[in-house]
Amino acid sequence: MAQRILITGSSGLVGSTAVTHFDRLGHHTVGIDNNLRADFFGSDGDTLWNLRWLQKHTRRFEQVSSDIRDRQACLDIVKQHRPNLIIHCAAQPSHDLAAKRPFIDFDVNAVGTLNLLEATRRYVKDSSFIFLSSNKVYGDVPNEFPLQELDNRYDYSRREDYYGISESCRIDQCLHSLFGVSKTAADILTQEYGRYFDMPTVCFRLGCITGDRHSSVKAHGFLSYLVKCFVRRDTYTILGYKGKQVRDQIHANDVVRAIEAYYQSPRAGEVYNLGGGRENNASILECIEKIEDRLNYRTDIIYSKKNRSGDHKCYISDTRKFSSHYPQWQLSQTIDDILDEMIASEFTRLNGRNIDG
Repeated sequence: MAQRILITGSSGLVGSTAVTHFDRLGHHTVGIDNNLRADFFGSDGDTLWNLRWLQKHTRRFEQVSSDIRDRQACLDIVKQHRPNLIIHCAAQPSHDLAAKRPFIDFDVNAVGTLNLLEATRRYVKDSSFIFLSSNKVYGDVPNEFPLQELDNRYDYSRREDYYGISESCRIDQCLHSLFGVSKTAADILTQEYGRYFDMPTVCFRLGCITGDRHSSVKAHGFLSYLVKCFVRRDTYTILGYKGKQVRDQIHANDVVRAIEAYYQSPRAGEVYNLGGGRENNASILECIEKIEDRLNYRTDIIYSKKNRSGDHKCYISDTRKFSSHYPQWQLSQTIDDILDEMIASEFTRLNGRNIDG
């Protein structure tokens, strides 16, 4: 039976992937997006190309140009469409921008989430509410984990940390960045609506999400932006830790598949770390090497000794909790698969072919 699905940030990386996925399954999707990313990041952050692609290639997609900071609009949209599933992807995603524009960061990330949660409680209390949270809810606590420094990366030194950061990691008494604080507020709100009101809500605490539908910029979208710099022969700046900082990578397709798995068997007030995990992670230096091997040339690299405030030296998501609850879900795309896809797409854009056609 066709379902009604509301997706915020529907022109972004995960949002557009979710629209495409559920449209292909025959569901009706309603997207909320006002292209605020273009205001945040300029022309490179503009997501209108993604919207045009969705409008051309989907059959049951309806776009609503609205702002999740508008409380009445959120109430009206949820009341009108009565979605069976709400996928909340919209966010202000940059640490640096949050420090420059703290009001807009908190209003989008925290207040916008509250607006959507309350609209869901009032009109579709039994519908699943999926919030794309962030590993930055843990602040810089992951840097307290003992690490070993290897030739091209950091890694955990204790056997018990091998699978990475679990949901038991503390989230307070640490440095978050203002972005991390606003996402933490939204994360806890989502949990509380689930537990206090017995609603099927879930927080997916994600690290690096990537894929070829990313409107990446210097301030957000590390792996996609790194590929852009190589393909365009632009200079890339490594900020601190000698480029040995490690991130796990997950393709947006695998995030959406996790969303679908949860929707098929929801739980109230759950929290899951979701990412590439132990099997799909790499340092900046290792990513650079992989891209150089594929392109057979180098781009200019600048090394800055100054670390980004609160940046993780090594962050690998321990995904075992989610996998134990939803054993049918597994990663389908490796870092190598992701890089091949993004390099091909970026050359298509650079060569002027119509990627949104």
